[in-house]
Amino acid sequence: MVHEAVSIRPQDTEKLQDVGRLLRRGRAKLTGSKGENLTIPEPLYSLLKDAVRNLTQGRSLVLIPEEKQLTTQQAGELLGVSRPFLIRLLDAGEMPFSLVGKHRRIKVSDLIDYSKRKSDRKAALDKMARDAHAAGLYDKSAGIPKGGRDE
Repeated sequence: MVHEAVSIRPQDTEKLQDVGRLLRRGRAKLTGSKGENLTIPEPLYSLLKDAVRNLTQGRSLVLIPEEKQLTTQQAGELLGVSRPFLIRLLDAGEMPFSLVGKHRRIKVSDLIDYSKRKSDRKAALDKMARDAHAAGLYDKSAGIPKGGRDE
């Protein structure tokens, strides 16, 4: 397992673009050193396409096994929230965690599940708001009073 960040050098960008073009043409095969051929399985093929696309656009990638346990600081950074906010989520039961001594650890798979649930909730609320607006359920004359405060 790589423990250091892997970066793409500017001189590798053209080669990556060539790989991206090849991957977009359809399923790719690997050729071994002794000439053996193997078709890349679909999940790995999709991952390679996404990785190459992101790298050619100058984005960094991080591969983390789903079962990897993260500190609250690492988990918060991945979710884009502060460590104290994440701890409040954990204490509220929004995500499972384990204790290593007195320290909380969160599995990457649990972070992914939480993020999907949050995204699904937001999409559902957005749809409800669009549907309510389309049905004319919003009162156009309602709003914040002239004093600027919603009392």
